[in-house]
Amino acid sequence: MAAVVAPRITHEQLRIKGLRVHAQLCGEGEPLLLYSGIWGEVGLWERVLPHFNGFRTIAFDPPGIGRTQMPRVPMTMWALADFGTAVLDELGVPSAHVLGASFGGAVAQQMAVTHSDRVRRLVLVSTSFGGFAVPGSLSAMWHFINPGSYYPERLEKVVGTMFGGRMRTEPELVRSMHIRRPKSPWQAMYRMAPLVGWTSLPWLWTIRQPTLVVAGDDDPVTPHVNHRLIAALIPGAQLHTVRGGGHLALLDSAAGVAPVITSFLRANGGAAPDAGDPRAR
Repeated sequence: MAAVVAPRITHEQLRIKGLRVHAQLCGEGEPLLLYSGIWGEVGLWERVLPHFNGFRTIAFDPPGIGRTQMPRVPMTMWALADFGTAVLDELGVPSAHVLGASFGGAVAQQMAVTHSDRVRRLVLVSTSFGGFAVPGSLSAMWHFINPGSYYPERLEKVVGTMFGGRMRTEPELVRSMHIRRPKSPWQAMYRMAPLVGWTSLPWLWTIRQPTLVVAGDDDPVTPHVNHRLIAALIPGAQLHTVRGGGHLALLDSAAGVAPVITSFLRANGGAAPDAGDPRAR
């Protein structure tokens, strides 16, 4: 099989709502806005970008993460959805497909409702609807919030428990994933604050964009039942289950997962594997 080569990646410094924002742009085609996980910097997407050929991907370090300035006060989920929309404005993009992974999936859900005219198709990966969701395993959540778990010499030992899936048997994959905890407790607190009191459960039914939900069945952070509920409550949403996949299925198995996403984004009907497809359940 021929190697998949990513288009050239460029970086820009934007000014959004008074903050200096680091953005990453890659490729040509229909715009695809990428919302990262709770600690995710733009480098986290590098493993996936080669598989998004035909799309112009737009990623940015969230407020307080990586090379984007921290806001003066913690932002709400509504403010983060406004922020992502402002990134599109700054780049002159009227609307885009939106992919949100983990925490970014919550922001993507919010944007699909509060800025519905800016979202073409919606992809929710390894995410949750916030309040009232079935919680992850205690051991996974402890490692997830414990700063000590992210030290390089420690991360490889606990990443399987933390994220499940391939990380249980191939923990060395984490070395190339740019997974870092915020540099200070303040950054961590600001980033986690939007989740306080937030849930999309009462209004998931109002999302009208074609939606694909992608989830691993071995995700200790966001258990699979949450994804089933999201797919059931969003009208016409489709669920793709990665067998044996963990919380990082899109990153550690990009060659298998990304084509499902790009197929959905390109298809007139938002086609993704249905219940009769052996890849989905």
